[in-house]
Amino acid sequence: MDIKQIKQIIDLIKRSELTEFAIEEKDFKLKICREGTGAGTSFTLPSQVLAAPGAALPLAEAAAPVAASAAAATAAPAAPEVEENVTYIKSPMVGTFYHASSPDSAPFVQDGSKVTETTIVCIIEAMKIMNEIQAETKGTIIETLVENGQPVEYGQQLFKVKQG
Repeated sequence: MDIKQIKQIIDLIKRSELTEFAIEEKDFKLKICREGTGAGTSFTLPSQVLAAPGAALPLAEAAAPVAASAAAATAAPAAPEVEENVTYIKSPMVGTFYHASSPDSAPFVQDGSKVTETTIVCIIEAMKIMNEIQAETKGTIIETLVENGQPVEYGQQLFKVKQG
């Protein structure tokens, strides 16, 4: 893996909500964690790279933007506002969020749609399996919080719902 590929991975992590990334190849390991997850950034390099003086320097330079972005990501967030009769539909898994069953289909729900506990609100693709996600609450969709095709994490808020 070269420096250019590592920088692309760092850019991907910056643009997503991923908190940890790890890759392992034959004689190379790379693990990047955002600050606040209890871990740091670590690299394991093949012995021939470690033997070459200064060979690990570009790798350390590539890690610097991750540390900077991780520090920015852990800045004190504003206290969340508590709204009465509002709940969130959260992702039950890590995957890719889709509004509809196919690109040509209408979205399962839109802002203003009424939902019940069994209403399918979206699909999350995980490991090439399409998982239909149910609302598990009763109310009206106030806001969709995720873009179509966006990667989502476990517990991430997908929809804001006004109960009732």
